[in-house]
Amino acid sequence: MAAKTSIFSLLTLTFMAILTHPVKPLDYPEELMNHNFFDDLQFQAPLSPASVFDPFSVLSPSSSPLAPALFVIGDSSVDCGNNNFLGTFARADRPPYGRDFDTHRPSGRFSNGRVPVDYLALRLGLPFVPSYLEQAGKIEDMIHGVNYASAGAGIIVSSGSDLVQHISFAQQIQQVTDTSQQLMISMGEETAVDLISNSIFYISIGTNDYIHYYLRNVSSVQSLHSPSSFSHLLSATLKQGIKNLYTANVRKVVVMGVAPMGCSPHYLWRYKSANGECIQDINAIIMEFNFAVRSMVEELSQEHPDAKIIFCDQFAGVMDVIQNHERHGYSCHAANQPLLSSESESTEEGQKCVYVGFSVASEACCGLGKYKGWIMCMSPEMACRNASTHIWWDQFHPTDAVNEILADNVWSGLHSSMCYPMNMKDMITD
Repeated sequence: MAAKTSIFSLLTLTFMAILTHPVKPLDYPEELMNHNFFDDLQFQAPLSPASVFDPFSVLSPSSSPLAPALFVIGDSSVDCGNNNFLGTFARADRPPYGRDFDTHRPSGRFSNGRVPVDYLALRLGLPFVPSYLEQAGKIEDMIHGVNYASAGAGIIVSSGSDLVQHISFAQQIQQVTDTSQQLMISMGEETAVDLISNSIFYISIGTNDYIHYYLRNVSSVQSLHSPSSFSHLLSATLKQGIKNLYTANVRKVVVMGVAPMGCSPHYLWRYKSANGECIQDINAIIMEFNFAVRSMVEELSQEHPDAKIIFCDQFAGVMDVIQNHERHGYSCHAANQPLLSSESESTEEGQKCVYVGFSVASEACCGLGKYKGWIMCMSPEMACRNASTHIWWDQFHPTDAVNEILADNVWSGLHSSMCYPMNMKDMITD
């Protein structure tokens, strides 16, 4: 009851903040997202390590994994709990986050369940990767990989500063270097270099450089950079980070593009989309970034032919789900639970695994307002019953079901081709 009261107190504070800052239509691009609803909110103290999810309690590594380890760099798209240890608004450490996760409790993931790297870890025969701030620096905590991702992080340091604490891209690169040095001390240089060079490094970052920086016109950035020049600034910074990883003996890198944020519930609400149509001005800017990053990856591959660096177009993957939502999506739950009205046909003994498609393409499962894009997901009462029928979990993040589709595409292009010049499966077998 105390936890529930706390949640509703936070919701009340949010409404008070909103009421003191009346909403008005914003003109693109100068005023876009300058309006911040979170200035007056209070955040809870960081969690202690004892209260967070233990990845090794769910899955044990395969006796013969396809790669020795998976290392993750990024933002909330792949954060698995680092922000639980930070003083920040960007935390997913309370219900209903994690309700459909393996433990059925919040783990710090910005999803109702798993994020893409969880599914990819399984494909590789690895356990779920622990967050950097969660592990205690012991070799057994790092041997199968580390997740450095931090919600709110951007490629440039200033991105996401309105959310208070986060671990920037540059800081995450430094953490990789620190981990590499720890492995060398513990395992010996030759063994550590072999592990690092054969492991997969997955980078998913860039969204916050737009939603918390460029689109808000922080520091009048739009007067200094056109969308094209800003995207090249980001890709150049990203390139330098990957080159630093190369210096640290990293040889296999997956670089994710940014999803179509113009289709996210928040921007549908903010731009008053009439029938769920995506905001094309925003998507066009995101596409500029993805094009620049893909070109940068091609350049890096030419400069370092001994490395395998691939670009995976998350924009294309999510758009395929949105545009063809009726042919994507399954829902599984216990056989003793009644089917929802949108479900049909039962398979799997003891479970109902039914093809439902994504019946809700534009509205988030959890939130408030039109498209549930007005107020962020903060309590179980704000969430829909069955997230597997939704593409979006909250204002900005896809559901577990979409994350699985994206992971399948990164792994093998199962649903649509996303990765160039090869997918992850080819990367580790070629």
